[in-house]
Amino acid sequence: MTTTASTRHDPTAEQTTGQSECRLYLITPPRIELRLFHGQLSEALNAGDVACIQLRLKDVSDDVIMGAADTLLPLAQELDIPFLVNDRPDLAVRVGADGVHIGQDDASYEEARALLGDDGIIGISCHGSRHLAMVGAEKGADYVTFGSFFPSNSKSGEPCTDIDLVRWWRDISVVQCAAVGGITPENCTPIISAGVDFLAVSEGIWDYPDGPGAAVQAFCSAIDHAAMEDPVI
Repeated sequence: MTTTASTRHDPTAEQTTGQSECRLYLITPPRIELRLFHGQLSEALNAGDVACIQLRLKDVSDDVIMGAADTLLPLAQELDIPFLVNDRPDLAVRVGADGVHIGQDDASYEEARALLGDDGIIGISCHGSRHLAMVGAEKGADYVTFGSFFPSNSKSGEPCTDIDLVRWWRDISVVQCAAVGGITPENCTPIISAGVDFLAVSEGIWDYPDGPGAAVQAFCSAIDHAAMEDPVI
């Protein structure tokens, strides 16, 4: 592989610009047509503030994942946006990604950290579990993810998570958290107001009627509006 990681900002780094603390975290669809999606991702990344992009391909070969990373990672590098691979820390290292997002049934945190080193970004899915979040934070996760907060095709079958979980986490932990599952520009305000650090979005971007660029703009507008209406203290 010829792709190497460049020095990029950790999306979990504290924001000092005076903007809302909440930022947008993009997740790819589980299946993509690479040439078409390259243009869609470029449109999205250039439309507004994006903290991170996660390559989340499901039921495809390692070669497909690595080929997608080789094509898409340069878009993130050009804009200094961290690029994570879902589930597979070994592939994240091979393609030169900035880190990995792991679920409860994927590689362990310890395995991921051993492969990625101290500088690699590691996020952990915690669903609606306070216990899993606390364990992940104690191990050293850079961020934890809660959800699904709303019905979602990509998170089908999961019960919806109570937004109070975000408030609780903000009160007891300095580790940042992302909200995932069925999030749209129209329903995200309560989650932002609860203090979430990232809106992790897939369908809300790629299935948006006016395209991914318009979706990013709509989310960024919603984030800014929520911050003005009910600033997190």
